[in-house]
Amino acid sequence: MPVNLPFPDPDSLFPISGVRIGVTEAGVRKTGRKDLTVMLLDDGVSISGVFTTNRFCAAPVQICRDHLASGKAIRGLLINTGNANAGTGTEGLARAKSTCQELAREIGVDVEQILPFSTGVIMEQLPNDRIEAGLAAAIADAKPGNWLRAAEGIMTTDTVPKAFGVEVSISGQLVRVTGISKGAGMIRPNMATMLGFIATDACVDQSVMHQLALELAAGSFNRVTVDGDTSTNDSLIVIASNRANHPRIISLESADGYALKLAMLTVARQLAQAIVRDGEGATKFISISVEGGRNADECRKVAYAIAHSPLVKTAFYASDPNLGRILAAVGYAGIEDLDQAGIELFLDDVHVATSGGRNPQYLEAEGQRVMKQSEISVLVKLGRGDASDTVWTCDLSHEYVTINADYRS
Repeated sequence: MPVNLPFPDPDSLFPISGVRIGVTEAGVRKTGRKDLTVMLLDDGVSISGVFTTNRFCAAPVQICRDHLASGKAIRGLLINTGNANAGTGTEGLARAKSTCQELAREIGVDVEQILPFSTGVIMEQLPNDRIEAGLAAAIADAKPGNWLRAAEGIMTTDTVPKAFGVEVSISGQLVRVTGISKGAGMIRPNMATMLGFIATDACVDQSVMHQLALELAAGSFNRVTVDGDTSTNDSLIVIASNRANHPRIISLESADGYALKLAMLTVARQLAQAIVRDGEGATKFISISVEGGRNADECRKVAYAIAHSPLVKTAFYASDPNLGRILAAVGYAGIEDLDQAGIELFLDDVHVATSGGRNPQYLEAEGQRVMKQSEISVLVKLGRGDASDTVWTCDLSHEYVTINADYRS
């Protein structure tokens, strides 16, 4: 069961003018499940994306990069679950291009105006014939209010659909933001999450869209890990439909730009944290903050060393305050001139270690009290400077092994 993650409230998922979403069952891998989604974009939409840093990236990631680089206006997104179309060579590229060509034909645009996305099993060829046969039904289903259906339609091992929305005032005009994501395992993004789509009806100049996507990823999805694995298919797409009645945003540093970025970051962080809360087999949600670093990069190094450690994660699962494992992870994080005498460690309100050693006032019963909680915060102070950063992770349970051992069954 996910950690304190409720089913999305449909009333909070705002339709975005200029974006229509259709979902159907195409039988990509299994029958009787939503597995094919299209997003149809009106002309004049601004869009950008960031993708996995995994060099063994999937065919749809390669095509998305090429189509965005073409400079043509993107008019359709095609998303399938059940098959990642990764590790499939030239045949995989050909099959992904074929699905793009069919959607382009159906809606009357050029093939470069379509972006494909896939998630699921790696090293199996995409059943493009099933996807292409399902496109007509997905297009017929397309409407602005289908965000929840889309969140369900992109799930793999997720147990709960992930979708959030907010409203914000921009120059006195009401602007809407709605986003969805999927991911529960193979999560250690270096740019985004496995699949994420965030749209707004705000008016945003295309020239700032890539920077917006980068900043949203940096402030949210780049701060989560479930198991330390970076997917072959990670993609985050940010859409501005330019339908709201306010002056066009040409700088993220302007008052309007900052207000919109903050609203979109709120949605992105909710989506990113939902992935951790729904991590495969997760029973605990853990925030790891590192303060007193010389820069944010070394703070993230330490936070991720803790978050990735199987020994730390299994201790959290067992509610075992074996907290020396955390200090060990701090030590091997890669800060060569780290002075252990300056390290302080806190578990929620419990001061565990001071000056690099056990706090004389620390009681293991207090550590165990915190470890039994479903939500836990870890704070490490390095004593080296003023920088700080935070990542979010979960514990590692028996169920994680079970899920991944049976994944292809």
